Amino acid sequence: MKTSKRKPIVILPSDVKHIGEQPFHVVGQKYILAVVQAAEAMPLLVPAIGDEIEIDDLLSAADGILLTGSPSNIHPSHFGQAIHNPALPLDTARDGLTLKLVRAAVDAGVPLLAICRGFQELNVAFGGSLHQAVQEQVGKRDHREPKDLPLAAQYAVSHAVNLVENGQLARIVGHEQMLVNSLHGQGIDRLGAGLSVEAHAPDGLVEAVHVDGAKAFALGVQWHPEWKVMENPQYLAIFKAFGAACKARMLRRIPPD
Repeated sequence: MKTSKRKPIVILPSDVKHIGEQPFHVVGQKYILAVVQAAEAMPLLVPAIGDEIEIDDLLSAADGILLTGSPSNIHPSHFGQAIHNPALPLDTARDGLTLKLVRAAVDAGVPLLAICRGFQELNVAFGGSLHQAVQEQVGKRDHREPKDLPLAAQYAVSHAVNLVENGQLARIVGHEQMLVNSLHGQGIDRLGAGLSVEAHAPDGLVEAVHVDGAKAFALGVQWHPEWKVMENPQYLAIFKAFGAACKARMLRRIPPD
């Protein structure tokens, strides 16, 4: 394929969902479409099947990695806590893939965009911890979506975030404040070593981070910029920047014809 027509390959680690008694590996369509339409890349869904997946093999094929949101949470044993609410879903198979993949990708210079659960995975992979119930923390608002409302209302703008002046995210979106949706019950408590804050919610909760000294794009956001990304210029700018970084890696990895 000619270089002009080749698209970067973006890996999306899958969630493991049980349908009946059988496990299925799934990724939400909105993330897949955002990769195709906004990042202008080719999505590659990767199953979370533990040691059967070789991280080095994944990275050798990847021009970028998108860590998606999910209904599930990271098992709190990964940040030294017991389970706070047993009713909340976990996905230990995904944990087993993504928490290894994050550090390896950053070390290898593979562009990384981490969203919601993925944002939390980024923090935990760098040694940080999470609030398992943000709404129970003194001074913090309830960041969960209203599940009794239609999907469009759940993903509607919820609050502003204040971006760090002259930070990476502020430069990408061209503003130092933006309006975002909010669909999460957990959030960053202790920031991971080697991460820097890019944005805060009005209640002080960390909403975006980047990896210090990363060789390539390495950004995480707590909200969902994939939602109707083509209709939101600031969300789109995030995916365009990620896509450009993926294309740059592709051109280094596979020289032009």
